[in-house]
Amino acid sequence: MIIKASQRSGGTQLGLHLLKTENEQVEIHEVSGFVSETVMGAMKEAQAMAMGTRCKQYLFSVSLNPPETEAVRVEVFEGAIAKIEERLGLEGQPRMVVFHEKEGRRHAHVVWSRIDAETMTAKQLSFYKSKLQEVSRELFLDNGWKMPRGLMANGERDPRNFTLAEWQQAKRAGLNSQDLKGMVQDCWAVSDNRESFARALEERGLYLAKGDRRGYVAVTYEGEVFALSRLIDKKAKDVTAKLGKPDDLLSVEATKARIANEIAPRVSSYIREAKQNAHAVMKPLKAQATAMAERHRAERDKQEEGQKQRWQAETRERADRLRKGFMGLWDRLTGDYQKTQKSNEVEAFLALQRDREQRQVLIAAQMAERQRLQQQIEQARERHAQQIFALHRQAASYRQMAESQRTQQQAGSERGNVRSEFSRQSSGRGESERGKDQPRGRTSPDRGPDLGR
Repeated sequence: MIIKASQRSGGTQLGLHLLKTENEQVEIHEVSGFVSETVMGAMKEAQAMAMGTRCKQYLFSVSLNPPETEAVRVEVFEGAIAKIEERLGLEGQPRMVVFHEKEGRRHAHVVWSRIDAETMTAKQLSFYKSKLQEVSRELFLDNGWKMPRGLMANGERDPRNFTLAEWQQAKRAGLNSQDLKGMVQDCWAVSDNRESFARALEERGLYLAKGDRRGYVAVTYEGEVFALSRLIDKKAKDVTAKLGKPDDLLSVEATKARIANEIAPRVSSYIREAKQNAHAVMKPLKAQATAMAERHRAERDKQEEGQKQRWQAETRERADRLRKGFMGLWDRLTGDYQKTQKSNEVEAFLALQRDREQRQVLIAAQMAERQRLQQQIEQARERHAQQIFALHRQAASYRQMAESQRTQQQAGSERGNVRSEFSRQSSGRGESERGKDQPRGRTSPDRGPDLGR
């Protein structure tokens, strides 16, 4: 599974993120090592503990993301967490484990407090990124999952991966983050200069501009600005080597004004109509997803309540097997008490495993159902994206045709002006030459005064 991690502060913000209701399912799997049993309470404890030290980034947050199509058992997540603790020296540290489900994908968040309560110092996490990458490789091999190229070779990581800030930008612009990066990288691959690259971008609803601090940027039709070097996963000097300096490009504000004045009037109504059609198609699918999430939550709550009642009944039954009073003392002397106690422990363990298995079967069935619905949603999004792409391509073609016509008209006007000037100058020279060749007679104005000869 893909593991992403960071040292950070801001426990309150992180706790709110872990409990965010935009996820279809939120399951608090474990809160251990804290006095509080809630996520927000544990976050406050971690912050209070850090105030007794000089540590600023007192939390270590890790996300565990298995392959989307795999139904991963809880035991696999717990094994991954144990490996991470062993490699980074976090054994025994207070932690929180929360599962999230959204759009048919299940992943886990683990947050440790870095503060050692005995020494009041922060756990040193040297080279944690490379260590977590090793753990990630091992998990893919151990579970027989297809390993991403980026884990097999560092230089072949998926270039379409977004940071959180970039993903939020893409979300605001109504774009799929990986599709956006892949689209820009395709434009970069098929272009050999700045003009062809800008034309390819414009056909996809993106506009090349000069950023305030980041050199080249791409501006979306909605006005979101992305650093080009981040989109194509290249260094700024490589971008400049291919495209040249962006000094003569329009600024971001000028590009937005151009979109508003030239591009938007031609395509805004069509794009608005396409978005309305997409919204009409997506509305019942989203309603179905919401209803499904509520139904799944109710099914899990019902199962959890049933398992809880059964566990309590079985616990009472096991306790009744241990006799009390004089007979209980006799059982201890004969060893029957210890045998019954051992049998109860084995039975309790098997009951716990049974409940976990039932829980896993329910989650796997629900995930499969949600993934089938998500396929329909993705297909609808793809159709919508293709419609928008076609509209932007047509708008770019119309603008290029208009610019070509203006260029031809200007060239024709210049040629006409040259011809007119040439004709005027030629006419002037002709009249001058005819005046010179005219014979001098009595009526000639050039003849001297008549002396009455």
